[in-house]
Amino acid sequence: MGEKAFLWEPHRYLQFNDFRQRPFFDLTARIGASAPARVVDLGCGPGNLTATLARRWPGAQVVGLDSSAAMVAAAREAYRPHDPQEAHRPHDSSGFDAPGLSFAVADITDWHPAGDTFGPAPDERGPESPAPDVVVSNAALQWVRRHRTLMSGWLEELRPGAWLGVQVPGNFNSPSHVIMRELAASGRWRKQLDGVLRHRDAVGEPAEYQELFLRAGVQAEVWETTYLHLLQGQDPVLDWVRGTGLRPVLAALGPDESEHFEKEYATLLAQAYPPGGHGTVFPFRRIFMVGEKQ
Repeated sequence: MGEKAFLWEPHRYLQFNDFRQRPFFDLTARIGASAPARVVDLGCGPGNLTATLARRWPGAQVVGLDSSAAMVAAAREAYRPHDPQEAHRPHDSSGFDAPGLSFAVADITDWHPAGDTFGPAPDERGPESPAPDVVVSNAALQWVRRHRTLMSGWLEELRPGAWLGVQVPGNFNSPSHVIMRELAASGRWRKQLDGVLRHRDAVGEPAEYQELFLRAGVQAEVWETTYLHLLQGQDPVLDWVRGTGLRPVLAALGPDESEHFEKEYATLLAQAYPPGGHGTVFPFRRIFMVGEKQ
């Protein structure tokens, strides 16, 4: 994800982990691979969801790739193979044991199935080709402007029997994003934030992705889901976007300006997402696609 010039904060991203992980499981549940030799998670973040792939396919080499060194460092710390002689680690109280799981810093735009050389050394991958049997990308490709071109190339390169599963947010026309773009384009912030935020066409519609798979000769299951997240606390929607969509803004502004922008943005968000008696309802639309290469 080389187009990102801002820093990710793993602890902030994990703040709403229960909500963020649901689409991942909805996506991967539709992948029908039974015993893949190699699984690649593109945009793995802090590794918590990549680790579930290693649990599902314990015989596979599972590689998580992310452009954020901070995210990869957090993943390696939390999910490196368990050593019985090592002191208890708070990030992995269960004693996670997955010798086939690894993480690497890599740019999604530089990766392609035919040249997949990340993770364990070739002599540690077993007799199978290093080409992946399963490729997953969950809530990452929306950061890449040419991701549809990338996906087309991946589908062409995947070997028969390999799976591609992708989920992208479909909420760029939701109030949270519209308000952010409008505020960034207002008089006070226009100069500092010109070109920083993604536009409403950052991702396609479900039919576009279905056509993309079909053009590559891959029958895909494509669907969308709007999750109604019930958030708690003061300014919960602001807290959510601080870990994702607001990152480019905060990176472009200094600390003082970031604070002022957040205050203006929080006021507008509170009007768009008023709290109710049980919390603040935050609708979040997501687009899914899963296909097996024939």
